[in-house]
Amino acid sequence: MSRPIFEVIALGADDALAAQAGGADRLELVADMASDGLTPSRETFAAVRAAVDLPVRVMLRSRDGFQVGGPAALDALCADAAALRAEGAREFVLGFLDADGEPDIAALTALAGVIDGCRWTFHRALDRAADRDRLRARLAALPGLDAYLTAGSPNGVDDGLPVLLAEAARAAVDAPRILVGGGLRAGHLPALRAAGIDGFHVGGAVRAGGWAAPVDPAAVRTWREALDAPPAPVPVG
Repeated sequence: MSRPIFEVIALGADDALAAQAGGADRLELVADMASDGLTPSRETFAAVRAAVDLPVRVMLRSRDGFQVGGPAALDALCADAAALRAEGAREFVLGFLDADGEPDIAALTALAGVIDGCRWTFHRALDRAADRDRLRARLAALPGLDAYLTAGSPNGVDDGLPVLLAEAARAAVDAPRILVGGGLRAGHLPALRAAGIDGFHVGGAVRAGGWAAPVDPAAVRTWREALDAPPAPVPVG
């Protein structure tokens, strides 16, 4: 089994440095966690890029929720994506639904065109989709999509664990990675690792004082060590 990817949410360069020191593999860079993570500024991305050598996935999202917000909002988001590309961003996070819980193909296609084949994660809009399997099928042709950030449920991994395990059992080898995040706890790791899941994402779990506190490198290291431990054997019979 490959070494798990461990992604940590960063709000700026200090978080990025702490995450790197603790052993994170990748960053998700966002702004405004009060709105559950929005597009960071070009300046913030540049500061993070200068501070660390980790891969950085940059959020493309201008408002709380999982609808893009109309043509003007999409145009602005495309402009932000182009500016971040010009600054050197090569990985992104995005995901939008329409009012019926179906993927917003027009918005996703427009943004995929701007980021032009860069690798990207479809974030937790999956957990609000009308049909998870149908969403995946409709997004299969979009270039660059290589991961789905999901808790298996809008309510977090505690509720969504059975869905995650079932999806892992039937995932195709070449399918986008299941990246588990959203209320992820260390206690979930044995079952997820035993199921073959190898992507994990945390934010508040590595901050001692919630989102007002910085990333704690010691907490990141604790997660890194737990993920690097061999998964428990699956009982036979």
